[in-house]
Amino acid sequence: MRVNTGGGPDRDDFGLPPVDVQIPDDARELEREVQAYRRELRALRRRRRLQRLWAPLARHGLVMPVIAASLALTLLAGTLLTLFTAGQAAFAPAGLGRRQAASGTGHVGQPLPAANVLLNGVGTPLNGFTASVLAVVPPHCSCTAALRQLAAQAAAVQARIILVGEHGAQVAGLTRESGLRAARPAQDPGGVLVTAYHLTGLTAILVRPDGLVAAIIPAHSGRFPLGKALHSVVTGGA
Repeated sequence: MRVNTGGGPDRDDFGLPPVDVQIPDDARELEREVQAYRRELRALRRRRRLQRLWAPLARHGLVMPVIAASLALTLLAGTLLTLFTAGQAAFAPAGLGRRQAASGTGHVGQPLPAANVLLNGVGTPLNGFTASVLAVVPPHCSCTAALRQLAAQAAAVQARIILVGEHGAQVAGLTRESGLRAARPAQDPGGVLVTAYHLTGLTAILVRPDGLVAAIIPAHSGRFPLGKALHSVVTGGA
């Protein structure tokens, strides 16, 4: 049915303005208009919800957005740090802490460090030096007299001497100059013994037959006061 706008106002019984209205015979023809109307209602509701959420922030200007962004960045950084730390712990060697605790090096009554020195150019484990006196010489050491005195004391109990230094040429030269024909020069390029025992000068490390360190005795006034401690190198006593 169609209302023609061309007719005069006397055709409208209610005094409404003339309009061009089309009324379909089937209501299903209005489905598109209904869907468009519903979309407009949904869009209006979304705009109102956003306005309600944004209204508290808008009242405080830019302060609240900056605080919210800072909190979000802090939370993200904390999460990433936690994941990174957990990843490092997961990839760490499982038995590393136990092995370090079990080695117990660096003190009297404990074994030598689990490291190698160069003996005649060949890597040799430190913990293989048992029933020995390790004379650790610092660089530029003028200590031939002290080494001779140490050799005499070691020879009295038939203990072998290992001269250990950072530079192989220096150790070999001290061995010749001191006349220590029975001594064996060893090179410790990494300074394992100096680091493990915090050595600052010429020092004798006495190792018992069971591989434990019996005593750590630094030289005083060019002499080694070994005394009875040297007997533990052979007998294994404390």
